[in-house]
Amino acid sequence: MSPTAAPGDGEPRKARLTVSRIDPFSVMKISFLLSVALGIAMVVVVAALWLMLNSMGVFATINDTFNELQSATAPDDRFSVIDILGFGRVLSLSIVFAVVDVILMTAIATITAFIYNICAALVGGMQVTLTDD
Repeated sequence: MSPTAAPGDGEPRKARLTVSRIDPFSVMKISFLLSVALGIAMVVVVAALWLMLNSMGVFATINDTFNELQSATAPDDRFSVIDILGFGRVLSLSIVFAVVDVILMTAIATITAFIYNICAALVGGMQVTLTDD
C-alpha cells in the first residue's frame, strides 16, 4: 500500500490494493445467510400475495367462471380452484422453491469464488483504489 498524498496536504489519501484471493468458505457463509434471508422473504411475499388475492375474491371469481363454463357440459361436476391453489399447498411449494434457491445460490457463489481464485492466480487479481475522505 503506497499512499499518493501525504496526510497533511489536505487531499484524501489513496491506496491501490489488489484482491488476489477470496476465501471460498467465507463466501459460502455469507451467501448462505443472504440466500436464507431471500428465501424467507420469498415465502412471506407469496403468503401475503395469496392472502391479498383471496381477500379480493380473485379465487372465487375464477371458480365461478370455470363452473359457469363447465355447467354446459357436466352440470353435476363442480370445480374448485381452492382445492388446487389452497394456501397450504402454495405455501409448501414456495418453501420448497426457497430451499432449492438457498442451495443453488450458496453453491453458485462458492464456485464463483473458486473460479475467481483461479483467474486471479493467472492474471494477478482485481485492483481496487481506496480513498480516505
